[in-house]
Amino acid sequence: MKFKLVSCLILCLIVGFALSVSMEAFGADDAHGDEGAHHGHGVDGAKLPIWSIIPFVGILLSIAIFPLVFDSHFLVHHGGKMSLAWGLIFALPYLIAFRGNAFYDILHIYLLDYIPFIILLWGLFTVAGGILVRGTLRGTPIVNTLLLLFGTIIASWVGTTGASMLLIRPLIRANGYRKNKVHLIVFFIFLVSNIGGSLTPIGDPPLFLGFLRGVPFFWTTTALLPHMLFISVILIVLFFVIDTIMFKREGGVVPDDGTNEPIRVEGLFNLVFLFGIIAAVLMSGTFKWGEVNILGVHVYWQNIAREALIVVMGLLSLKYTPFSGELRQSNEFSWEPIAEVAKVFAGIFITIIPALAILKAGENGALSGLIGAMQQPYHYFWITGILSSFLDNAPTYLTFFNTALGKLELTETLVPGILSTPIEALPQNHKIFVDMLTAISVGAVFMGANTYIGNAPNFMVKAIAEQSGIRMPSFFGYMLWSVVILFPLFVIVTFVFLR
Repeated sequence: MKFKLVSCLILCLIVGFALSVSMEAFGADDAHGDEGAHHGHGVDGAKLPIWSIIPFVGILLSIAIFPLVFDSHFLVHHGGKMSLAWGLIFALPYLIAFRGNAFYDILHIYLLDYIPFIILLWGLFTVAGGILVRGTLRGTPIVNTLLLLFGTIIASWVGTTGASMLLIRPLIRANGYRKNKVHLIVFFIFLVSNIGGSLTPIGDPPLFLGFLRGVPFFWTTTALLPHMLFISVILIVLFFVIDTIMFKREGGVVPDDGTNEPIRVEGLFNLVFLFGIIAAVLMSGTFKWGEVNILGVHVYWQNIAREALIVVMGLLSLKYTPFSGELRQSNEFSWEPIAEVAKVFAGIFITIIPALAILKAGENGALSGLIGAMQQPYHYFWITGILSSFLDNAPTYLTFFNTALGKLELTETLVPGILSTPIEALPQNHKIFVDMLTAISVGAVFMGANTYIGNAPNFMVKAIAEQSGIRMPSFFGYMLWSVVILFPLFVIVTFVFLR
């Protein structure tokens, strides 16, 4: 195994050297113009070649392949090293080539995206870990279906991360006696960790970004409800059929361990802290308290307050339900899943920079052909969705949100009025924008379920399941599930709603 790791390291160094030489050539003009410049803007995506995304592709392939080549717990033990290696392979050539503008890009994505992202995940993970469902809960097809249905319903109101962290452990415990469990976790990721978060800005980060840019809070509830109900009902029925078949193959009998303890929930006071986190998120999208300049990156005070409040809620939860306390121990709570996510996504967020910059450059960037081909709502649905499966779905949503505005020669200030007006009273280009935004929203949220990294809760649910002894599919193995089950449904959604 050491030989394999050394070989991979040598290969990474060769890739890094080649990127350094190539990026320096591309960034020579930009670097000379950057001498003494203020760090108030990033690298122009039009200057970036398509192969600048090699480190991002590299980290995705590492997540997919290394656990197969080495062992299934590779990311637990070596995910941080892998993430650091690919981060440096990207960052060093990028800084050499573009200097101050590159520094701004890196600082920008960590201050405005990664740190808020991981703080929110930590807060929800910590608070939900203090809520324990006790009692005799047996994982029959009916019980499992009801758990998934409940999770799908609440995901839009407590967030996909909150719903996932509340229910994944009860689902795993209820099915402890079952032999086949992978399908339980896969459908849980489909429904609770992704599609269930379609109806409010609290549900999923892309929709929250839309809320910050003028999309009315309840617009997604009415606009996306038909799509969400359609695909959720089909998935829940399909899950019930599959789970029933699996259950009968295992004998169709629930073992009697002699206990019949009533169902009860302990640690419910943690709901106060959960609602405190939700209130902090809503506050940051409602109030405008000015901004502070951190080395050229403008950070809003309300966002700083949001992060501080989330940390406080998490610490209060730990105070009243201690990490070493009986409740968290019964919940099998540990920091391992959130630590794994934090380390792996630290590398993903930095290596994603050129991909987002190229997309932001639109028809002036290396993906001009792709951007120029986007005309119809279903184009936006599929392109936004597929990219959201591998990129961070929040900035991908925002990129195509702005692309749609630009193509229709609209401005962000018009968005609240357009979306608050009855569709029949809108001019044609406004109607087209509504259709495009609906497609972008559905694509970003639904197709986040296509891969483990499409949405943050996916990776956390996978980590918790593996920590509980469930052997989850590999990166590509999971994608086989999503391609076989979700893609046909997405095609149907396209023809029913988006043409």
